Amino acid sequence: MVIIRPLERQEYDFFMDMHYESIYILEAKPPKHELLNAPYIKKYSEGWGRRGDRALVALSDNHLIGAVWYRLFNEEEKGFGFIDSETPELGIALLPNFRKHGIGSMLMKEIIQQAKSDGYKSLSLSVDPDNHSAVRLYEKLGFKYVGMSGTSWTMKLTFS
Repeated sequence: MVIIRPLERQEYDFFMDMHYESIYILEAKPPKHELLNAPYIKKYSEGWGRRGDRALVALSDNHLIGAVWYRLFNEEEKGFGFIDSETPELGIALLPNFRKHGIGSMLMKEIIQQAKSDGYKSLSLSVDPDNHSAVRLYEKLGFKYVGMSGTSWTMKLTFS
C-alpha cells in the first residue's frame, strides 16, 4: 500500500535525491552535487520552505519511494516551466523500481488537490518532450503544451 503525505523536515536529503532524479538527462548526467548546485537548477531548492513551497512524499512499506513538489518563481528568477508569479512550477520523481505502477499519477492527483486547496488557479511544469511516459501522464491529467524553454516543453494545468 502506498501512503502519500507532506514532506517532513528530516526527509530533505531524500527530497534532494528526488530533485536529482527529476532532471531528465539520459547520457553523461553530471553527479548529483554538481548538477543540483548549478545556478539554473539550484533555484529549485535553495531556501526550501519559503512561501509557495509545497512537497508531498510517497511511502511504500514505510520507505520513501517518490516525491512531488511545487515552488513559486518570479520574473527575475524564472524556472524552466515559468508561466507567471501566481502559478507554481511542479516537479516529480520516483525511485526507478516504483515507476510505471500508477504511483506518479497518485502523487500528481494529490499535489493538484493541494494546489487547489492552497488557492492556486493553475500549475505549470517543464518536461523534455522525449520523456514520453511523463508527457503522457501530464496530458492524461489535463496539462496542455503552452511553449518551449530551451529544449523543454512548458505545460500548464488550469483548474476549472
